[in-house]
Amino acid sequence: QVQLVESGGGSVQPGGSLRLSCSASGITYSTYRLGWFRQAPGKEREGVAAIDNDGHIKYADFVKGRFTISQDNAKNTLFLRMNSLEPEDTAMYYCAASGGARRPIWWYLEKNDYAYWGQGTQVTVSS
Repeated sequence: QVQLVESGGGSVQPGGSLRLSCSASGITYSTYRLGWFRQAPGKEREGVAAIDNDGHIKYADFVKGRFTISQDNAKNTLFLRMNSLEPEDTAMYYCAASGGARRPIWWYLEKNDYAYWGQGTQVTVSS
């Protein structure tokens, strides 16, 4: 049973930083993708960043070099470092996992590819 638990959200001022963590367990696929998604009120869930078992990374265009995704395989933890946060980054952030079949990297931020989701952690950027 795959379980994903996010932490690290909070409230920050514009220009601030946060680091989100996702503790992952039960992932037995040799081929997998781990991703961060976000959903703001009244908007669809959108992909932020994803990484695969080989370390290949895909970012959404709106990240603009501000966010960094990484994973600690030894601790089964996924991270998202977010710098230069903007009010538009305010959303619930979710960790997700997908595995089994290989996908092209341009597919990594497709939410329908992910079968496992965490409960989310809220990020609020406001002055």
